[in-house]
Amino acid sequence: MADKPLGARQVLLSISTLFFAYRQKNVLQGISLDFKAGRLCGLMGPNGSGKTTLFKCCLGLLRANNGSITLEGRPLAAYRPRELATRLAYVPQEHKPAFPYTVREMVEMGRTPHRRAVPILSKADHRAVDKALERLGLGGLAKEHYNCLSSGERQLVLVARALAQEATLLFLDEPTSSLDFSNQLIVWEAVRSLTREGLGAVICCHDPNHILWFCDEVAVLKEGSLLAEGSVEATITRELVETVYDRPVQMIRSGSRSFIGPVLKERENSHA
Repeated sequence: MADKPLGARQVLLSISTLFFAYRQKNVLQGISLDFKAGRLCGLMGPNGSGKTTLFKCCLGLLRANNGSITLEGRPLAAYRPRELATRLAYVPQEHKPAFPYTVREMVEMGRTPHRRAVPILSKADHRAVDKALERLGLGGLAKEHYNCLSSGERQLVLVARALAQEATLLFLDEPTSSLDFSNQLIVWEAVRSLTREGLGAVICCHDPNHILWFCDEVAVLKEGSLLAEGSVEATITRELVETVYDRPVQMIRSGSRSFIGPVLKERENSHA
């Protein structure tokens, strides 16, 4: 994996000793992390470990009980919502709008933070939308109805919408959880390519293999605490994955790639 120049690794969003609780139940406990430009960071951990809560805190949807989050050197709370939306973009797992918007109309929604009271898109808006559609290979689908696309195509449209925001940091919440193998790779390769052009991205993911294959860095949460973080190569080990998921696994090396698989119980011989 080729390293990015140091100049492309400036910290976009910094989390310092973050604590968050729901009704006296601790959900995040002293989390400190940096998300950088030009880097793809995987956020990994079992269900209930605090990943979604951390996303919401980073996006300004929840306010932490203690600790701080700064975006480009400024406190997150100092940003107005519209201003924040020009810097941070969010891609959900799945989205099915109630109305049959076209692909282009869906991507145009990403320009909302840049528009004031004028309902008509500016030349700059059209350029950003055209660039996002072209970047994700969606130009030929621009007039198609979003609801009629495959799951993989819809996910790429959501990535394109986030790209049209011209944000500097993307947050993606399990974007491939409902996709087939081919479409999973399409989405991961698209996001990885975007980070190679200087954007920062954080992907919440349950599959340690996807983290191994596509991410530069990883942050691992368990029971609200940061269990491990750092480069993928140095952090993702058999022992770590077993600790995170409480299941025995095996790590297999093939060429320059590593694969993690479960240790399965031997099937009983049905012919015995």
